[in-house]
Amino acid sequence: MAASDQLSRLAARAKEAEDHVAAAKGKAKADIEQDASLARATAEDQADQLRETADSSRDRVSAWWNDVQRSWNQHIAAVRENIDRKRAEHDQDRAEKRAENAEDDALFAIDYAEAAITEAEYAVLDAALARADADELSGASA
Repeated sequence: MAASDQLSRLAARAKEAEDHVAAAKGKAKADIEQDASLARATAEDQADQLRETADSSRDRVSAWWNDVQRSWNQHIAAVRENIDRKRAEHDQDRAEKRAENAEDDALFAIDYAEAAITEAEYAVLDAALARADADELSGASA
C-alpha cells in the first residue's frame, strides 16, 4: 500500500475515533464500558499486528523503529496495568482523581498520536526525497 493511501487510512481512522468519543457522551455507563472493552481489544490486536510487522520487516526497517516498537509495547503494558489497578478503586475522591488522570492521559495520548502522524508525514516525505535522489543518480550514471 502506498504511503499516501496509508495516511488517508490513518485520517479516516482518526475521524472514526473522534466520532466514537463524541457518541460516548450520550451513552449509559454500561455502553461506554462495552465500547472501551472493544477499543482495548482492537488496540491489542493492532499492537500484535504492529509487532508482527516489525518482526517480519526487521531487516528492512531501521533499528530505531524496532526500539520504538519495543518501547511502545512496554508503555501499553504499563498503561493497561495502571488502568486495571485504578479501576478497582471505589472511593469517591479516588474515583474523581482517577477520572481527572484518565482525562489527562487521554489528552496526552492524542498529542502523542498527533506527533506520530507528523513523524509519519516526515518519514514519507523523506522516503520520497530518497527515492528522487536515487532516481536522479540512476539517470546521471546511465
